[in-house]
Amino acid sequence: MTQSNSEESQGALRNLRIADFSRVLAGPLATMILGDLGADVIKIEQPGVGDDTRTWGPPWWSDGENTTSTYYLGFNRNKRSISLDLRNEEDLKIAHQICLSADVVIDNFRTGTMERFGLNRDNLTQENPAVITCSITGFGSTGPGAELAGYDFVVQAMSGIMHITGEVEGEPSKIGSAMVDKLTGLYAVVGILAAVEERHQTGKGQHVEVSLMQSALAGLLNVGVSHVTADVDPSRHGNRHPSIAPYEPYQASDGPVAIAAASPLLWERLCEEMGRTDWITDPRFETNEDRLVNIEELAVEINSELAKDTAVAWVKRLQVAGIPVGLVNDVRAAFLTAEELGLDPVVVLGDGENAFRSVRSPLQMEATPPTVRRAPPTNNQHGQEIRQELGKN
Repeated sequence: MTQSNSEESQGALRNLRIADFSRVLAGPLATMILGDLGADVIKIEQPGVGDDTRTWGPPWWSDGENTTSTYYLGFNRNKRSISLDLRNEEDLKIAHQICLSADVVIDNFRTGTMERFGLNRDNLTQENPAVITCSITGFGSTGPGAELAGYDFVVQAMSGIMHITGEVEGEPSKIGSAMVDKLTGLYAVVGILAAVEERHQTGKGQHVEVSLMQSALAGLLNVGVSHVTADVDPSRHGNRHPSIAPYEPYQASDGPVAIAAASPLLWERLCEEMGRTDWITDPRFETNEDRLVNIEELAVEINSELAKDTAVAWVKRLQVAGIPVGLVNDVRAAFLTAEELGLDPVVVLGDGENAFRSVRSPLQMEATPPTVRRAPPTNNQHGQEIRQELGKN
């Protein structure tokens, strides 16, 4: 856990300004990543209400003056907030000014909302051809799904993610965190940065669009490819892998151990470390395909050996042999493990009991590393400051 530098960033994106009309998760995550990399992110919020996630608690966190949901805090650092009612003529003029001063305008409103307020790309480019716009939608902006509202859970259901998640004979299950929103936010960042690079070449901006549904389908990875290329309709495998064995949690004497021996060499090493070199030539387990056919027998055999010692002891032993293995941690233990591994997963802004703690960006950059310079803002915290800046332009 390290203290963050609160001074203005010299990050890689320090010359970019982002007008952020998004809320909830995918959009705010995208703009937070851009902010971590140095961009000036102006978060435009509804007066009095602000981002929906401000009230999505418990859990809550207080800095001594304001109490906010941890959900909101997780995706809104490194931003300045201004409160604007787009239905108000004067506020809409300010929103228009912010958009024209920005390099990127991002929203996740329902299709047609930005057009209704004259903040869409066609209108903005009449005055600023270099502006880049980005829309995050649920199901695209041109087809029959354009009017549908999209939330991570619903898209997990519709995209097949829930169908392939959970126990084999159990109910379909969502992933424990909002992974579709996360994927969509990351794709949005990739598209925006590609558009920035293209603008360096042409001087012109472009429109970027990414949908939750398309991101979810892309996120199916090998599972989606198996359908597209082999016309397979994948089903649930629980904690097992459809194409690799051993690749699941097994039971030591006091708890589970996750083992991923995903190559012939790793399989042989596992056999050696467990004192079962006979498995290497056992016709049930000789090849990966053999192990998949006999996966139940394989699990019985491995569990029998693991039962001879504790989970921690097995993890230490197998790690020394270079075998991918780990404990099945809860979230608290996961952060402790990352700390022990030298990953420094938590960043702190400020001092004392009211210091803001946040999950560190996974990006490491030698010259322009991501920084946490601002705690997530209260609604309209920087309204006067931003208005004064616009008045000077």
